[in-house]
Amino acid sequence: MNALQERQWVEAARRGDQSAFEQLVLAYEKRVLALTGRMCGNPEDGAEAAQEAFLAAWQGLGSFRGESSFSTWLYRLASNACVDLLRREGRHRAAAGPSLDDGELNVDAADPAPTPQEAAERGELRERIEEGLRQLPEEYRQVLVLREIHQLRYEEIAGALDLDPGTVKSRISRGRKRLRKFLLESGNFSPRQPSKKAEKEGCQ
Repeated sequence: MNALQERQWVEAARRGDQSAFEQLVLAYEKRVLALTGRMCGNPEDGAEAAQEAFLAAWQGLGSFRGESSFSTWLYRLASNACVDLLRREGRHRAAAGPSLDDGELNVDAADPAPTPQEAAERGELRERIEEGLRQLPEEYRQVLVLREIHQLRYEEIAGALDLDPGTVKSRISRGRKRLRKFLLESGNFSPRQPSKKAEKEGCQ
């Protein structure tokens, strides 16, 4: 779907064209479900939040002025739906992804053929990251999921969550530090060690 087609569907949907809105749903359904599933912690809650987000989008299209992209606006609705659902039901489960790579956390280092022991260690680390994310305050968990899992830019996250970009950067930094501290204390993470090649060169 190109940008022109999206704008045409959005404009038609704003005029009440349900078939145009259905095309938008089909275009973004998988991405929204991936986002809500991560943030809510399970597919069932994620599906419920996604449904609420699309309903809110249909009802709110009249107020959508295109100041941000439709996808950014939709992400904001989806994120809000997740927050509302978790608060309403008193749950604070988080979603986790396979990688949180900020230059220090690199869970999925590109080894094409890990040994069984390495694969088991990575699986354990992923579980600890998931547990660590569950321990994070909601404000940090939100931005980390959007940044690390969905690869949104800082500006996109700011638009999706209605935050200042500086606040987004600050929360991501603090969230990473808290997660790293959790992993260090649980014994599942240690700072990167110099490579054997570097060690050898250092001895020469």
